[in-house]
Amino acid sequence: MRKLKAEDEVIVIAGKDKGKRGSVSQLLGERAMVRGINVVKRHTRPNPNQGKPGGIIEQEAAIHISNIAIFNPATEKADRVGIRVDADGMKTRYFKSDGRDIDIDAG
Repeated sequence: MRKLKAEDEVIVIAGKDKGKRGSVSQLLGERAMVRGINVVKRHTRPNPNQGKPGGIIEQEAAIHISNIAIFNPATEKADRVGIRVDADGMKTRYFKSDGRDIDIDAG
């Protein structure tokens, strides 16, 4: 079980966007795409076959998962994630600071 999942609310803890919050849109191995975070400018050539104009386009780039932490709405701070196994063998994620379950409280 992964400690971060898509649609988790995260906060950036290191880098140029430190302190910003966003939700994970996609996980790419050790990197994550976060909405509104790590926006870069990309110079693209026009492609008339696909109808794409050229120019400078702003798009989101992936950020390493070590630079983001899950956001705990109860404490309004970044938090660490733990995984506990229930008696019936089900794994659940929980906030390390207060022990609340992430998936139940978030939804």
